Amino acid sequence: MDDLRKWAHELGFSQIGVAGIDLASAEGGLQAWLEAGFHGSMHYMAAHGLKRARPAELVPGTLRVITARMDYLPRDAADDWQAVEWRRVGDPQHAQVSSYARGRDYHKVLRSRLQQLADRLADELGPFGHRVFTDSAPVLEVELASRSGIGWRGKHTLTLHREAGSMFFLGEIYVDLPLPPSEPVTAHCGQCSACIDACPTQAIVAPYRVDARRCISYLTIESDEAIPLELREAIGNRVYGCDDCQLACPWNKFAQKAVVADFDVRPELARGDLLELWGWSEAEFLRRMEGSAIRRIGHARWRRNLAVVMGNALRAGERPELRQVLEAALPTASPLLAEHISWALSAATTAG
Repeated sequence: MDDLRKWAHELGFSQIGVAGIDLASAEGGLQAWLEAGFHGSMHYMAAHGLKRARPAELVPGTLRVITARMDYLPRDAADDWQAVEWRRVGDPQHAQVSSYARGRDYHKVLRSRLQQLADRLADELGPFGHRVFTDSAPVLEVELASRSGIGWRGKHTLTLHREAGSMFFLGEIYVDLPLPPSEPVTAHCGQCSACIDACPTQAIVAPYRVDARRCISYLTIESDEAIPLELREAIGNRVYGCDDCQLACPWNKFAQKAVVADFDVRPELARGDLLELWGWSEAEFLRRMEGSAIRRIGHARWRRNLAVVMGNALRAGERPELRQVLEAALPTASPLLAEHISWALSAATTAG
């Protein structure tokens, strides 16, 4: 394990662990979450069902799961980054993108490096059966991370680490090797409810239970439907994802900065200029977001989100230029986008 940790650190991972594959105790909670419909339109979650909790069904022959953590807080993040982020969230004229998505797509970064780690292990031990995952298959990532000592499940359902908060990605290597499991750590949320209290849409319906249908990350990323009217104002300036539950978490004062350049912030996302982002044609959106996790939502969803954010910006203070570009786009907009633009313009009129 010492060699494995050394190789992992060389590849930019901050921590690794090893989990067993008996996740039977997690099946009840998963089933209840699905039956409650909390997965929304993420039908693939229901389609895979309990396979998420049965690694050997997903990859036959699996005996252990190597888990890995990679910190993503940008390398130039301020020491008081939480305060900086709260100021940005509070600025209705700034388009806020979740921290994890401001650089390169983490799927690409972690998958490549996890494969390199597996290759290095094969060089040492000889060929072995394995498969690499990064938020890309029916895998109970947080459960495996918790069992392997990467951290504990916070009340917002994300993994927390005493020395790294929650600002990190998780990845896994399913292996057919009988590696010794690492020890889990104890939970340290106590009576704290900061994440629950901070959620703008009350999506954390109970400790350790999130209703995705109310979550801003789900609404702006996963859902391709109309954003519910009653939640649009709460979205504020969040055009892609939401970090509020993490910003409120006391443990994130210990969040670690990334050691790889991949998660450096793209300038246009740092600026967060509403007119600039709205002005992107589909071709320009695809070009500028090349290699970004944002690209996968597509230009139509991007503009839908921006329309809501611009409506909230208009509600907060008159900006004729925002109104002008929305009105200009309305005649040729798709029915979905037109509805969101109309809401933005009417919401602003009501506020005025």
